[in-house]
Amino acid sequence: MSSEHTDIIPKPQNQTSIFVKRKRTFTLVFLGTLAIFSISSAVTDYDTIGGFESIPLAIAWIAKNLVPDAKALSRLPNILKKLTETALVSVAVTVCAGICAFFFSLLGTRTTKIKPWIARTVRIVAAFFRNVPDVVWAMLLLFSFGQNILTGFFALFFATFGMLTRTFIETIDEVCQDCVEALYATGATYLQTVFQGIIPFSMPEIVSWVLYMIETNIRNSTLIGVLTATGIGAMFDLYYKRMDYGSASMVVISIVILVIAIETISNQIRKVIM
Repeated sequence: MSSEHTDIIPKPQNQTSIFVKRKRTFTLVFLGTLAIFSISSAVTDYDTIGGFESIPLAIAWIAKNLVPDAKALSRLPNILKKLTETALVSVAVTVCAGICAFFFSLLGTRTTKIKPWIARTVRIVAAFFRNVPDVVWAMLLLFSFGQNILTGFFALFFATFGMLTRTFIETIDEVCQDCVEALYATGATYLQTVFQGIIPFSMPEIVSWVLYMIETNIRNSTLIGVLTATGIGAMFDLYYKRMDYGSASMVVISIVILVIAIETISNQIRKVIM
């Protein structure tokens, strides 16, 4: 091959330098993480070796104590009753929050051409509700409503409302923009745009997010129930504090089975609507 032909062939990218750069970045990230862990352990007096040594002991304790016994099986009807109550409350919270979040998100999306200051205000409100955890909402609401199911309902509602509002805004902006532009070009009104463009095109994504939040709220409601003394969380807390570990483990197993069942149903629904 001639030297002239060789000169016009583009030189391959230097793979060695890219590999070295990635290796250096990985090393720096690893060393930084290790430094943060070491400093945190020193500040909190955490015994790293003792922590790793306790893992086999913890597994052995779980295998020995957290096993349902005859007493736990006799309490299964009451556990299922509280579990059903928790699941229904979670579904009710998610549906109510989803409806409110959808109409609120119409004010926060740029697709519907709402005034910028209104959209910005809606996004700030949604971010506030989303970034405050439901456990914090529960602790705040305990001062006003006390330990009852209403406190847990509102705690889950506020967190779910913020999360769904934000996701609905992004969904509408991503899915419906071209359709809304076409409807506005034909002279459609605001309500016609919402009912003929936004709802039909965004509904599959919205339903998918609502199903996801139902799964999440069933898990979160267990912890909320410990704080508000309601539902399946209160029952687990009662059994655990009485050292009735067999019944407590039955509660945990029931929650796990319910969450898996809800997730399976949700996945089947997503396959149909998506």
